Amino acid sequence: MVSDIKVEIFKGENGQGDFVAYEVPRLESQTVLDVVTYIQRKLDPALAYRFACRVGMCGSCAMMVNNRPRWTCRTHVEEVVKQGQLKIAPLRNLPHIRDLATDMAPFFDKMQKAGGCFVADATVPQHMLEIDPLSAARQEVDAGIECIGCAVCYAACDVAAWKADYVGPAALNRAWTLVKDERVADVNWYLKQVALDGGCTSCHTQGACSVHCPKSLNPSRSIAGLKQAMANAFLKGVL
Repeated sequence: MVSDIKVEIFKGENGQGDFVAYEVPRLESQTVLDVVTYIQRKLDPALAYRFACRVGMCGSCAMMVNNRPRWTCRTHVEEVVKQGQLKIAPLRNLPHIRDLATDMAPFFDKMQKAGGCFVADATVPQHMLEIDPLSAARQEVDAGIECIGCAVCYAACDVAAWKADYVGPAALNRAWTLVKDERVADVNWYLKQVALDGGCTSCHTQGACSVHCPKSLNPSRSIAGLKQAMANAFLKGVL
């Protein structure tokens, strides 16, 4: 291909800045991350962005591409370019550091707030607990356990955009996998975490998290499961 791509990239610090235009050669099998890397190496060495594996494993290259959150290493230009143009910005709903880089700390803090750490049942015998991989509970866990914390779902979430204390779909998906895990010490403790302000009842079930998840997970389903489990626990008087 001989045509160029007109690329607009957000440049600035701490949320202040504007889009800057570049022209990048259009190549075969070119990814959006290839475009950003070309600009940093050839046109603007000061451009700040984040990436690591380049093969769709780590999720650290996530950015807004034409107003949608995506892994840029797995997004081919031909899939998203519109009339020869691309617009690339940092992920929504996270504090902006510089250019295309955001601060992921609040995202992981909310994961912890939702009870994201596994706490085993100390009363379980010392021999290994046998879990049937075909059990309904384990399949519920397996359906959500592949989240790698890339924050694409969080950036896609409109509730996270206007409700600062909402823990977000990734954190609630993680909580659901723990609620359904037969090895945890106290399921009701996790339910109490997600019942707090900013927990699962804040979700409006718009489904953007599930639509945009690069791992094809369904956080909306996990959150619905949490709501049902929380309601059952409330009726039983344990919440």
